[in-house]
Amino acid sequence: MGLTQGWRRTHTCGQLGEKDKGKTVTIVGWVASHRDHGGLLFLDLRDRWGITQVVFRPEADEPLFETAAELKMESVIGVKGKVALRPKSMVNPGLSTGNIEVVAKKLKVFNESKTLPFLIKDPCEASEELRFKYRYLDLRRPSMQRNLLLRHRMSQVVRKFFDEEGFVEIETPFLMKSTPEGARDYLVPSRIHKGKFYALPQSPQTYKQLLMVSGFDRYFQIVRCFRDEDLRADRQPEFTQIDVEMSFVEEEDVMGLVEQMMVCLLRETLGKELRTPFPRVSYAEAMRRYGTDCPDLRFGMEIVDIGGVAAESGFRVFGDTVKNGGCVRGIRLEGGSPLSRKQIDDLTRYVQTFGARGLVTIQMKGEETVSPITKFVSTEMLLQICQQFHAVAGDVLFIVAGEEKVCCEALGNLRTKLASEIGMIEQELFAPVWIVDFPLLEWSDADRRYVARHHPFTSPKVEDLELLDSAPEKVRARAYDLVLNGSEIAGGSIRNHKRLLQERMFRVLGMDDATAERKFGFLMEALECGAPPHGGIAFGYDRLVMLLAGEESIREVIGFPKTTSALSLMDDSPSEVEMDQLKELGLRIVVEK
Repeated sequence: MGLTQGWRRTHTCGQLGEKDKGKTVTIVGWVASHRDHGGLLFLDLRDRWGITQVVFRPEADEPLFETAAELKMESVIGVKGKVALRPKSMVNPGLSTGNIEVVAKKLKVFNESKTLPFLIKDPCEASEELRFKYRYLDLRRPSMQRNLLLRHRMSQVVRKFFDEEGFVEIETPFLMKSTPEGARDYLVPSRIHKGKFYALPQSPQTYKQLLMVSGFDRYFQIVRCFRDEDLRADRQPEFTQIDVEMSFVEEEDVMGLVEQMMVCLLRETLGKELRTPFPRVSYAEAMRRYGTDCPDLRFGMEIVDIGGVAAESGFRVFGDTVKNGGCVRGIRLEGGSPLSRKQIDDLTRYVQTFGARGLVTIQMKGEETVSPITKFVSTEMLLQICQQFHAVAGDVLFIVAGEEKVCCEALGNLRTKLASEIGMIEQELFAPVWIVDFPLLEWSDADRRYVARHHPFTSPKVEDLELLDSAPEKVRARAYDLVLNGSEIAGGSIRNHKRLLQERMFRVLGMDDATAERKFGFLMEALECGAPPHGGIAFGYDRLVMLLAGEESIREVIGFPKTTSALSLMDDSPSEVEMDQLKELGLRIVVEK
């Protein structure tokens, strides 16, 4: 007889309520807790639907009571019993089943657990390393289960949305040609063709463009991608994209469709509404106002350029900076005064990590203005500086002087830090914004050449085409990024759909014709075979789930993530392989001395 014979559950642990009073039920799950109250034993039984309290009474069945009392936490059991209402004083409003309990009549132990390395509870007190080593236990925690169930729900909403919009989900290969024009590829050696390698896809970019040439018109895919790059809180070596491509579209077509998807997604999963259209901010404007191309619009504190007044201030640092082509910019913290000397020193050290030489503060303390530059600047000039920020009593100004890039990074990060620390950010708010008019290219000091800001298949703006050879740094891209609460969640563009323009783009990137043909000849040939105008976008799905779940790391919304050093502690990968396997592949390990 099977272990579950006669023990088919009739209800989940999150299903029972007052309507079930008096019913005889069978529930199964894990022992989440037990409490011995003298003559009664209370046990919480948990499955992924919730928790049900079970009561064991010694006078009803002494052996049953003793067996239950000896159960270890996280043992897997079944309980048969009758549903009863809890006394009003014992109702738990925090549980969906908090007004009932099951009075146990029978108990089945399917598998008794050993003592676990950490308690299954929220918040978890175990280290991240221990949680990852025993991830199958960590995933029992209610918060982790909520996150993965939210992820599941989101994927169902996305699929339904795109299906109703006429999109076709088509799977693209995981084994493809290596085309390293971004992060490093993960390479896969071929056993049959020794000395040759596949690459795992960083993105299905070329395939989805080929699908447009194929005439499918509207494609999407929720797809795994791989990049061999350094990790951080919102990055993993393997990640998931919502990948989208459309034919015969302009930028607004793609952006409008994505806005509809985001409205649908938040409504169906969180019950929240987004207003459309989302704001559009140019790259240049975003850098000027927020110091970053991923601005958080849940709060203000925009950057103000005071270069004109600063140049005439008499303060040598400001004057020399402007004279040498630099910037003097700052932000205003409303009601931030007074700041202690230690707070100012700490914030100064913070902006210095982004290349700033220092931080000038001006505190508006009633009638008094306190600043380290008062001995260099007249009272009238100091007042003019404050007027640039529309500062009033109680405000604090933070000013940085230096190269534009330094000012942007220092003030952009300081803006976010201050808003977070003083509670300016409304955590329940979602503030999406489109960033547009990106530079098509950027100069790489490491490679000594121009590299694509997004990828080499992005089309330049038609009005900037004449600058592509003479002033490539001034060419704007037909690209658009969607930013949510300070995090980029999607990036896309209109593509080059003609071979001549794509070849020209490769040359600007320093790729000769022979190299371009070797790496991308299949795509360029396809562009000669009736490729329609097309464009698309790709969402960082893990990051999107993270934001909707209210987490700070994508590792909290991925079933089996890697550590920051790309290790899987649970199954100890990457790991060594047998010499016979290497021999089959025509490989050998060379240890550098």
